[in-house]
Amino acid sequence: MSSIKIYPSKLKGDIKVPPSKSLSHRAIICAGLSDGVSDIDNLIFSNDIKATLKGMKALGTSIECIESESYEDTYCVSLRGNSNLKATNTSIDCEESGSTLRFLIPFAGLTGGRITFTGRGKLVERPLDAYYKIFDKQNIEYNNNNGKLPLKVKGRLKPGTFKIQGDVSSQFISGLMFVLPLLDGDSKIEITTKLESKGYVDLTIDVLNKFGIEIENRSYKEFYIKGNQKYRNRYYRVEGDFSQAAFWIVAGILGGDIRCKDLYTNSLQGDKAILEIVQRMGAKLEIREDDIEINKSETLGTVIDASQCPDLVPILAVLAALSDGTTRIINAERLRIKESDRLKAISTELNKIGGKVKELEDGLIIEGKKDLKGGTVDSWNDHRIAMALAVASIKCTEPLIITGSHAVKKSYPDFWKDFIKMGGKIDEQYVG
Repeated sequence: MSSIKIYPSKLKGDIKVPPSKSLSHRAIICAGLSDGVSDIDNLIFSNDIKATLKGMKALGTSIECIESESYEDTYCVSLRGNSNLKATNTSIDCEESGSTLRFLIPFAGLTGGRITFTGRGKLVERPLDAYYKIFDKQNIEYNNNNGKLPLKVKGRLKPGTFKIQGDVSSQFISGLMFVLPLLDGDSKIEITTKLESKGYVDLTIDVLNKFGIEIENRSYKEFYIKGNQKYRNRYYRVEGDFSQAAFWIVAGILGGDIRCKDLYTNSLQGDKAILEIVQRMGAKLEIREDDIEINKSETLGTVIDASQCPDLVPILAVLAALSDGTTRIINAERLRIKESDRLKAISTELNKIGGKVKELEDGLIIEGKKDLKGGTVDSWNDHRIAMALAVASIKCTEPLIITGSHAVKKSYPDFWKDFIKMGGKIDEQYVG
């Protein structure tokens, strides 16, 4: 297992924020369903994005990769889509990507052929009951390994009314939204409980619209989807990712002046909430049209409702652990079924290095301190835990060793390179 030893130091400078992983998944899928060639610009080949590209290729999409002219270390991918999927006995390896798995499962209902979905890590046991209920209702054949992957699906999805809980994962809603417009008939998605992660549904509807698909949003309680629609190929540039920018924003608050480039303040990304949350805690930000400047700030504890921005919790827990007063993170129970049990992971690791974090069933109570002591922590094979702990090293009094540092490859393969570029001091003998 790879490990990294970080010596405490302030980070500062300009950082080009990686492209949004959420938007990248959606654009690749929409391009893959469009007849003709679409160019998706400003991609990075994280493990999750590679899984979706391979999945679309298995479904009949032709993919060509060329280096992007807009920024170094990003790529433009040309996809020749295929609106008439005819995959039979196809296997899709989703690796550890929940988005890939939950977005592509409904595609089995388009092809009518048997598709096997495999994965690894925690993904193997991530719940898929929302789809199983639909399959049971529509007599679609499926089987799994005692509720775990691999999952085999065979049968055609029929238009109609689809009931989905809103407090489990918005990925099930998005997965249906990609496929239902192509069915021979109109459909409705009814949300049976309060919808969490609305921002991710907004992203899906927006990207679909850009590729020619219309979804009618009826106050997030029901989504009406006309059948027999057609995806239109196009050029699409992926904007910077607020989920990843959050790590650099907190790094700037804790240690020095950082400017995050390629962030659009009119973005629909739900994790844009990072700006409002840290400002409420007292952070000094200068927000411009496409970049954000962060200055070292003294921050105060607050109450953070994680229902609409669960991916921000690990890094906000770090900020809270180093803010004056008490922070309560609420409505965060869904974090227990992410790449790790993120409530347990971040509380356990912060407490190892002197934090004062109490784990609740659906959240955290965090008492802030001036600094942390350093030591050895583990990523729990979770990219967001690894990156959050790296940022915590800024305020450690001793070096911090992170085991499982390779986990960042899931979403941000150049994180450690960027960390060093921004002034991070890493003992190279520990880099695996």
